[in-house]
Amino acid sequence: MKGLALSRSASGLLRALLRRIGEDEHRSLLIDIRSTDWQSLTFTGERHVLTLRFTGDDPAALACRLTDGIADAEFQIPGHIVADIAPGPCIAAENGSVLVTIEALTISC
Repeated sequence: MKGLALSRSASGLLRALLRRIGEDEHRSLLIDIRSTDWQSLTFTGERHVLTLRFTGDDPAALACRLTDGIADAEFQIPGHIVADIAPGPCIAAENGSVLVTIEALTISC
């Protein structure tokens, strides 16, 4: 099975988000990731929409660990800055897992 072909900014953003989770990152599953080119008169970058599923004991707490304060967080993504990031609502699934969608804008620097 082939892995996803992600841009540098998308893969960097995903790694940065997983670092926020810490040692429990193995309890997360990337469900979907979509990236589209973005540009203004002076900047270029990408818009990203990521959906993650959290499982195990208290998946809602894990989702909160990722999303709490995310709008003000600093991300280390080589060659890119996160100009805007916002989580959607945490959605409890019937199987006990929790889904979170995150939208972000990364700018090349």
